[in-house]
Amino acid sequence: MEIVCLDLEGVLVPEIWIAFSRATGIPEFSRTTRDEPDYDKLMRYRLDLLSKHGLGLREIQSVIAGIDPFEGALEFLDALRERTQVAILSDTFAEFAKPLMKKLGWPTLLCNTLEVSPEGKVTGYKMRCAKSKLATVRAFQSCGLDTIAAGDSFNDLEMIRASRAGFLFRSTDAIKAANPDLPAFESYSEFLSAIIAAIDAK
Repeated sequence: MEIVCLDLEGVLVPEIWIAFSRATGIPEFSRTTRDEPDYDKLMRYRLDLLSKHGLGLREIQSVIAGIDPFEGALEFLDALRERTQVAILSDTFAEFAKPLMKKLGWPTLLCNTLEVSPEGKVTGYKMRCAKSKLATVRAFQSCGLDTIAAGDSFNDLEMIRASRAGFLFRSTDAIKAANPDLPAFESYSEFLSAIIAAIDAK
């Protein structure tokens, strides 16, 4: 039995921090895991920016409420779940994800949590575990599940390469050029066909 492990932001929904950057007019917030492979460094950078500009969880959640999944994402996810089990493995946070999961039909999501002060200031974050995407794929495999993985960023590469089949979806030119052996797709129809072919190839 297989399970498909998908990244969330950039694959099914727009990047939250890019949307927040546009909403606040602060371009520094647009930096993501497509740009910075070191997630801890990236989050410390974001926390410093939030503190500097006096922004907190309420402001971020207000922006997230207006984010919709990419066109075709829900249909893609529904079609995939008709064929196999799907888990969303994301470095986003539970405090961000609920409205997005509702719009995607409540798929299984494994993500991280924020540390928030009573006043709503984001003071830190807690990862589920070290190298959470890779660790989760390895855990699924230890339970006898065959994994197929896909994402768009640096932090997806380990889980992609650890899986029986792996794909890039709407990734950057730099990441695709650095990983020419990984099939890369831009449309949900081609992406779905590739995953189904990988399922059937076992």
